[in-house]
Amino acid sequence: MVKRIVIFCICGIHSIIYIHARLWDMNKKFLTLIVSIFILITAVYFIFKPAKKDESVVFWTLQMSDFSEYINGVISNFEAKNPDIKIKWIDVPFSEGEKRTLASVMSDNPPDLVNLNPDFSSTLAHKGTLYEIPQNKLTQFNKEILNSTKINGKHFLIPWYATSAVTIYNKELFNKTGIAVPKKYSQLASDAKIIKDKTGAFITLPNITENDTMLKILNKYGCSGSDVISSDSCVEVFDLFKNLYTSGLIPKETITMTLQEALEKYMSENIALINAGANYLNMIKENAPSTYKVTDVAPQIKGELGQNDFSLMNFVIPLRAKHKEKALKFVLFLTNYENQLELAKLTNILAVNDKTLDNDFYKKYSNGDLQGKARVISAAQLSQIEPSFKTRKNQKDINNYVNYAVQDILLNKSTSKNIIKKLSENMNALSR
Repeated sequence: MVKRIVIFCICGIHSIIYIHARLWDMNKKFLTLIVSIFILITAVYFIFKPAKKDESVVFWTLQMSDFSEYINGVISNFEAKNPDIKIKWIDVPFSEGEKRTLASVMSDNPPDLVNLNPDFSSTLAHKGTLYEIPQNKLTQFNKEILNSTKINGKHFLIPWYATSAVTIYNKELFNKTGIAVPKKYSQLASDAKIIKDKTGAFITLPNITENDTMLKILNKYGCSGSDVISSDSCVEVFDLFKNLYTSGLIPKETITMTLQEALEKYMSENIALINAGANYLNMIKENAPSTYKVTDVAPQIKGELGQNDFSLMNFVIPLRAKHKEKALKFVLFLTNYENQLELAKLTNILAVNDKTLDNDFYKKYSNGDLQGKARVISAAQLSQIEPSFKTRKNQKDINNYVNYAVQDILLNKSTSKNIIKKLSENMNALSR
């Protein structure tokens, strides 16, 4: 409206100049006044002229500023290949990611591409706030990972990188006992007393009340669903850890401790093994070099179904995003063969691009390269992850109910059967 008024005024001034010039034969004083008014109105026009909208693709990551050189390099390469698309990168603190994302996706101006974890992505998808990704756009990704991210048979998540835990163990403690590193949780349970009696150390500190740890273990037995979790065979999985706990074969701190705290106990050689990502080897090397010297790695501990679990970070495109197609084009470039390989070498994470996973970086390692060995084991585990753990509606609440149930079972507050029956009812109620 302002623009129209200003243009009308400018046209009027032009008319006035013309008329008065004819009538008074270009009187100089009058012309000076008119020119001054014209300049003033022209200035007002440019002052109130609406600013050109920023048409950049807005791209959020979670606490990736340490890798700004890499990300800025990817952006520069993409923009050089796509001069009509500009990328605006914003790095969000991890602790604020969910809160800021939830607020933004409900607004009329959300970011175009957001880095999240599958649990929260699933929550947003169930709320109907995410753009569905056409399956034919996702052909470059590991098929098993891609299958695991489906929500009601549809794709809303674009994988970025993964981790798959390995067994990090103390060779010296196991050598003292003459037993091999356990491959299954049933073996871990039977070996726990031998380790304790012969070394004084606990076999492990399982962080089974942290996030979705217990659910992922249950998934290895086909027990993560609310429809089966209260069956006798699934109750036995809970009782495996209850028996270890009540017999003093895992630390009392198991009831609350996290993987980070378990790592500290491993570094002080109070426990013989942990299941953790390969990146934890760096922490051991830097903070407990003597423990690192006697550390080795093996495949992660399995359940009866024989599959491996993994963790994932992904991207989503909000349904209200202004530049969905451009955002999708950029994220597929970010996760292509070359960019995935470069990120993997910088961070030691697992690529999700199928071609990258076939690179020698994930196939070979040198003798004595413990982190290389862990990387190769982890990558190989991604080929055997089905049936994978599926996130569900209200996943965080489900995790909390499971963790409360585990604590009650370890503390023997009631029979495992009764506690899990109540857990099943709570899980069913959340899924309605």
